[in-house]
Amino acid sequence: MSHKGAHVVAGRLPGWAWLPALAGAAFVLLPLVAMVAQVEWGRFGELVTSESSVAALGLSLRTALASTALCLVLGVPLALALARTRLPGLGVLRALVLLPLVLPPVVSGLALLLTLGRRGLIGQHLELLGVRVGFTTTAVVLAQAFVALPFLVVALEGALRTAGERYEAVAATLGAAPTTVLRRVTLPLVLPGLLSGTVLCFARSLGEFGATLTFAGSLQGVTRTLPLEVYLQRETDPAAAVALSLVLVVVAGVVVGLVHRPAGRPVGGRA
Repeated sequence: MSHKGAHVVAGRLPGWAWLPALAGAAFVLLPLVAMVAQVEWGRFGELVTSESSVAALGLSLRTALASTALCLVLGVPLALALARTRLPGLGVLRALVLLPLVLPPVVSGLALLLTLGRRGLIGQHLELLGVRVGFTTTAVVLAQAFVALPFLVVALEGALRTAGERYEAVAATLGAAPTTVLRRVTLPLVLPGLLSGTVLCFARSLGEFGATLTFAGSLQGVTRTLPLEVYLQRETDPAAAVALSLVLVVVAGVVVGLVHRPAGRPVGGRA
């Protein structure tokens, strides 16, 4: 048997696996099909271009970009520390950094409120300086960054560990400074992982709901992002809620398509 033939045989699924596999695919796809079927296409343009919808979409895009930038500033050094240092306690730090992945979003929002709210641990001192964080656009950005940061750290740390340290060691041996090694060797090596993590970070920020509602509230044009607009429209205009939900689904689909390209190539991957 040829190598190619052996690979095909080894990759075959047992017959019984097809039924639960198809059921799993249907479980994911049918709600999306139902959503598309319920869209009032004749009013779609009107529904997604109303004043409140456009304001919510614009705010979502601006805050998601800002929170993604914040995650890059904080997450890249954090992933480097987790992947390239051997200090005691890094395992505990990693677990704490990844905690927002499993926390209910409303708990994340409450934690931020107790930290940066008007009577929070830090927020009460900021209030004395005339700086208000809770229930502002800044609170939206911080809530999004809090829940999205782990996605960037996980993707980049995994890429760093896969790349190894051989080329960095060679560059250091040749006299390159640590910053030069980082800029000229490390980041180019892990660029696909960095880009994938950044895109996932943006998508998570764009879809954030619970932490934003708890920490920032729902003020039109200030803190009411598109997920919050969908939630409110669900009570007053279900057709608008469905149309706006479809917009979020399309954006999420584009993001997933960028990160997981055909043939399993991530964003920025080599052919």
